Amino acid sequence: MPNILPAVKELVCDTNQHVKAALASVIMGLSPIMGKDNTIQHLLPLFLILLKDEHSDVRLNIISNLDSVNKVIGIHQLSQSLLPAIVELAEDPKWRVRLAIIEHMPLLAEQLGVEFFDEKLNALCMSWLVDGVFAIRSAATANLKKLVSIFGLEWAQSQIITKVLLMARDTNYLHRMTTLFAINVLADVCPPEVITKFMVPVIAGLANDAVPKCTVQCG
Repeated sequence: MPNILPAVKELVCDTNQHVKAALASVIMGLSPIMGKDNTIQHLLPLFLILLKDEHSDVRLNIISNLDSVNKVIGIHQLSQSLLPAIVELAEDPKWRVRLAIIEHMPLLAEQLGVEFFDEKLNALCMSWLVDGVFAIRSAATANLKKLVSIFGLEWAQSQIITKVLLMARDTNYLHRMTTLFAINVLADVCPPEVITKFMVPVIAGLANDAVPKCTVQCG
């Protein structure tokens, strides 16, 4: 370990994006070798640096390998150390940073599991649907479809669909339009009976919306 850590720390601060991306793809694999205490003390600070890197491929490689760290230090420690950084990035003032986290969210969901996701990240995903930037709202609807594919229809009905449909009553017409966008996307992964029972009535209601953009979207 005394010989490895100095070299790893030097690579974490390397100016070359590809070097950091390559490091990020393997650094999590050191956790099983170094054990819980050493991972928490020495590796987690380095994971955080890479997780906040400006390049998306570096961040992606860290998120892609969270499961190996989870097995060593446990979900509780992982949530206390890395989750705040993820949430911070997800709420970053720069919309492109938020977009990068949204694009990584399905992979993060797979790594952490449904129980952890619902407790820590579900509300965050829903908040993106009312983001002030269209690109974020659009990516957020696509993200929902991927999450349904991961967690299943029963999860979608209890955790997502109802919340999305309630946005049809929002006073902000952009949020009502997002409901329609989300319905269009979710319809691809929902059975006909769900579409008929829950989604079609909402579309019918918005077809008479006072804002022409909403009524056009219904068509």
